[in-house]
Amino acid sequence: MRKFTLAGGLAAAMILAFSVQAAPVHKAALTPQDHYADNAGVKIHYMAEGKGPLVVMIHGFPDYWATWKPLMATLSAAGYRVAAMDTRGYNLSDKPQGVAAYAMPNLIGDVGAVIKAEGQTNAIVVGHDWGAAIAWQTVLNRPDLVNKLIIMAVPHPAGMARELATNKDQQANSQYARNFQKEGSEKLLTAERLASMSNKNPAEAAGYLEAFKRSDFAAMMNYYRANYPRITAETPPPAAPVTYPQIKVPVLVIHGMKDTALNAAGHAGTWNYVAADTTILMIPTAGHFVQHDAEALVDRTVKDWLDARR
Repeated sequence: MRKFTLAGGLAAAMILAFSVQAAPVHKAALTPQDHYADNAGVKIHYMAEGKGPLVVMIHGFPDYWATWKPLMATLSAAGYRVAAMDTRGYNLSDKPQGVAAYAMPNLIGDVGAVIKAEGQTNAIVVGHDWGAAIAWQTVLNRPDLVNKLIIMAVPHPAGMARELATNKDQQANSQYARNFQKEGSEKLLTAERLASMSNKNPAEAAGYLEAFKRSDFAAMMNYYRANYPRITAETPPPAAPVTYPQIKVPVLVIHGMKDTALNAAGHAGTWNYVAADTTILMIPTAGHFVQHDAEALVDRTVKDWLDARR
């Protein structure tokens, strides 16, 4: 039985550093439409627009589908069908109770359910933060679902495990996750606090606040309780090294080097875990929410990278 874990490997043939923003790209005037997918009775809400190859987008913590609005507009205008999920526990998706409901196999199943609901067998999968962790595990455990992989912020599981075990900065930066794993941590959260953490666009403030008011804070913490690696410098090494299957699809990794939750060093060696072409884009001026901090550059990079591989 395959082990579902955030600890694993990475991939990259190309490391690029950008210190300036790209020019804005044209945004489409399409309006996303509400849709629902079903995974064993759990309804997953997503918004979709455009026609063409399917792109499934997965947000992280704390966030909801609207984090992808700019990239959705860019890609739908370029001839892609874009589906941005509310992950379980968030906004309009179902909120099953208990830690086990948020174990990685269920989260992977939600991605598969959205792809199936769109009438496809696989998709380009894009993820940020927890969405990136889900995207890595989807390509590792259900490679049939992914034809291209785009990751923002989170290292391949092998790189994450290495940094948690050996990098004191990453260990310190991960203390928030240890706190989230504690019983009752959700009591410290409010919709207002979460909205201020994740949204940087005043025009989106009301939508973020309403989305978090509809969300389940315990569910958000259950992502950490069920899946966040418990590896530390004091953790005994495993009896046998964890191995990961080679990723056989093209991979794009985008990281904001001012990220204070996930160190850029975690992406080193990603290329050792990917058999296809791999690109890593490091953005010195961006932080954890790289899709907002460097919106124009991120959107243009994703579009151009996908267009080159159509």
